[in-house]
Amino acid sequence: MTLLAGMAVAGQGCKQGFLDVTPDNIATVELAFNSQNEAEKYLFTCYSYLPEEGEVQSNPAFMGADELWMEFPTVRISSFAWNIGRGNQNKAAPYVDVWGGGGSLYRAIRDCNVFLENIQNLSRVPDLGIDLRTRWIGEAQFLKAYYHYLLLRQYGPIVIVDKNLPIDAPISEMRVARRPVDEAVTYISNLIDTAVTRLPERITNNATEMGRLNKPIALAVKAKLLVMAASPLFNGNPDYNQFKNRDGLALFNPTFDATKWKRAADACKVAITAAEGIGTKLYKWPASAEFDITDTTRIQMGLRGAISEPLNGEVIWPLTNSTTFNLQAFSMAHTDPAQSTNTGSIAVMAPTLKMVGMFYSKNGVPLSEDKTLSFTNPGELRTAVTAEKYNLIEGYRTARINFDREPRFYSSLGFDGGVWYMSNSPSNSDNNTWTVQTKKGQYGSGLQIPVTGYYPKKLVNRKFIWQASNAIFVENYAWPSIRLADLYLLYAEALNEEQGPVAEVHTYIDKVRERAGLKSVTESWTSFSANPAKPSTKEGMRSIIRQERTIELAFEGHRFWDIRRWKEAGEQLNGNIQGWDTNQSDINLYYKTVTFFSQRFVVPRDYFWPISEADMRVNQQLVQNPGW
Repeated sequence: MTLLAGMAVAGQGCKQGFLDVTPDNIATVELAFNSQNEAEKYLFTCYSYLPEEGEVQSNPAFMGADELWMEFPTVRISSFAWNIGRGNQNKAAPYVDVWGGGGSLYRAIRDCNVFLENIQNLSRVPDLGIDLRTRWIGEAQFLKAYYHYLLLRQYGPIVIVDKNLPIDAPISEMRVARRPVDEAVTYISNLIDTAVTRLPERITNNATEMGRLNKPIALAVKAKLLVMAASPLFNGNPDYNQFKNRDGLALFNPTFDATKWKRAADACKVAITAAEGIGTKLYKWPASAEFDITDTTRIQMGLRGAISEPLNGEVIWPLTNSTTFNLQAFSMAHTDPAQSTNTGSIAVMAPTLKMVGMFYSKNGVPLSEDKTLSFTNPGELRTAVTAEKYNLIEGYRTARINFDREPRFYSSLGFDGGVWYMSNSPSNSDNNTWTVQTKKGQYGSGLQIPVTGYYPKKLVNRKFIWQASNAIFVENYAWPSIRLADLYLLYAEALNEEQGPVAEVHTYIDKVRERAGLKSVTESWTSFSANPAKPSTKEGMRSIIRQERTIELAFEGHRFWDIRRWKEAGEQLNGNIQGWDTNQSDINLYYKTVTFFSQRFVVPRDYFWPISEADMRVNQQLVQNPGW
C-alpha cells in the first residue's frame, strides 16, 4: 500500500516486483555473461522493455479510441498518447513510436538476441546450471517473439530480426525490408512454441518472481496472435492488395483463409487448458470476505476484483513493471463528504456516453433490443426506489440510462447518484455506504470530475481512500495484461467464426455472463430480445461476442485493438464524443447531452502507425504504410 501527500500524480509512479532489477549501468557483453548474477541482470534488461500497459500516459489504448476521454486542454496528465484518439497522428514524429523512437522494440529484440547468443553458448556463464539456463532461454525467446508481435499489431508488416547483424556488416545488409504479415505470424508463433518447451508451468514464488513468464502466459499470447491474424484487418483485407515491398513482394495475402480461424480456436483452447491446469479461474468475491454484503454488491466486487484485486486467481499475466497508482488516482471519485476539500482530486478519465450505452440492460441484452424496457430518452430523469438502493441512492434523481442495467454497468462505472462500495464503508456494509453526487456544488464535484460525468470505477482498488491534506491511500496492483475472461471470449469468437454458434461457443460466453450475474445468451435473447433468433446465426453471434468483449473488458485497453482487427474502427471512430454537462448545478441542465469532440479516423491509413520519416530515410528498403 502507498500513502502519498501533496502528490504530483502526473509523474511516473513506483514500479513493483522483480522487474525493478535493471542494472544501473547495463554491463558490457564481455562482462555480462561471466556469472549467473550478471547474466540475470541482462535478462531483466530484456524484460524492461515490456510496455507499461497500466500507465494511462503511455498506453494509447486507454485514451486512443472511444471509451475514455478528458477535458481539453488537459492540465492534469500528459496528452501525448491521447493525440492518437484526437486524430493527430503524424509521420514526422509519430506518437508512441516503438519502431525507431525512444521506446524502440527493435532495441529490445536486439538485447534479446545478444542474451540468447551468449546464454546458448555453454562456455559462457560457467556457474549457470542447465535447468536454469534452459528456462532463461525460454524467457528470452518468448520476449523476442512478444516484441515482434507488438510491432506486428501496431505496424502491420514488420522487419523480422532473428539474429543481430555483425557490427561490421555492410550498410546494404543493414537495410532490411519488411516481411509479409503471414510470414511474421508464422515466425512469431513458431518462436513461442519453442519457448513454451522451456518455460515453467507456473510461478511458485510470487514474492520474487511475480510477472515472470510461464507456459500459460506464452500460450495466451500465441492465442491472441492467431486470433488477430485470422481477423478481418489481417485476413484477406482488400484494402492492402497493392501494399508491396520495393521488389514487388506482396505484404498482405489478398485471399481470405478460413483455416486461420481453426488455428486460432485451437490455440485458444490450448491456452485455456494450460491456464485452468494451474488453477486459474474466473474471480468471484469470497463469501467470507470482510463485511456482510448483499449478493448485488458481491457480484460487483467480484467483477471489480478481477482487475484490481492483487494476486487474484483470474489474472494470467500480471505486468509487475506497470504501476496502477496514476490510473487509480485518475479514476477515483470523491465519495466521502468529509474529504470534499481534498484538492488532490484528479479524476480526469471519463467514460463516454457511447460506452455507457454499450452495457446491457438488466435483462442481459443490448438496450436497443430489450423489448420490455425503453431507453429511447437516456437523459430522462427518474427517482431511485428502495429496491435499487445497492446500485443507486434511494430517493435520488438521476438519468434514466443509469437505471435497469446489468451488474457490469454498476461495477464498471461511477456516476451522479450511484453507489460506490469500498472496504472503508462507514457502515461496515453495503447499506448506507459511499455514494457519488457530482452536480456542481455537491460534495463530489470537488475541483475535478470527469468531463462526461462518469468514472471508470472498475480500475480502482477497493482500498483507495482520499484523505485530508491532499493525501491518498492506495493499494497498487499489477496490471492484468491477460485474464481468463479475455481468453474465454477469444475462444468463443474464433470457434464461432470457424463453426458457427455451436454449443461450445455458448458455453464460454455463458461462463463470463454467469460470473456477471446474467442468464445465458439463449435464455436472455429468447425472453427479452426483440431479435430472439440473433444467437442462432454466425453473424448474430459475432455481434453478441463483440459486444460481450466490449462490456467485459471495458476500459482495460482491449477495445482500441479489437475494433482495429475487426476492421470496425472506420465506423466506430468517426463519431461524436459525448457526455453530460458537468458544469451545471441544476439537474435539468446537468443531464443535457454535450458533444466534446468529433473524432476522425481515416480508412485505411489510421489502422496502422506510420513509420517515421527519419527511419524511412535511414533504411531505403522500407515502404511506408498506405495513406501515410
